[in-house]
Amino acid sequence: MQLSELLTSSRTLCHVDVVSKKRALELASQTIAEQLDGLAAEDIFSGLINRERLGSTGIGEGVAIPHCRISGVTTAIGLLMTLSSPIDFDAIDNRPVDLICFLLVPEDGAEEHLQTLAGLAELFNDSNTRESLRSCEDSSSLLDRVQTLCKGV
Repeated sequence: MQLSELLTSSRTLCHVDVVSKKRALELASQTIAEQLDGLAAEDIFSGLINRERLGSTGIGEGVAIPHCRISGVTTAIGLLMTLSSPIDFDAIDNRPVDLICFLLVPEDGAEEHLQTLAGLAELFNDSNTRESLRSCEDSSSLLDRVQTLCKGV
């Protein structure tokens, strides 16, 4: 599944002002829970934070892909967030993160989870893609940019 299929306009946030990894996870959890019936922000946050405890999802180059499998989700859900200032995310390259893509998948969606994660990692591995997303001025242009970038994938 491509990133453009995982996002909605309300799950595309540009220049967010958060000061920590925990706050970014809380904000994403709250935003997703507000849009989906039957999912509590606390459950989403718990899934994401438990995954982070296994090892940081900061993949390097200022990018993190926090993800988890969660009951109550029937299809993969994404949220893309750019930050106004980079934050520490315990990334593998020890660089702060300013581009975060959250991914929730169904509890029984292990194969889909791995395929989607691999696709996201490949997308964010491209320096032109990262810079293109970082240069967006608002959430609408960020979503438009994702849709344009994913057309060629």
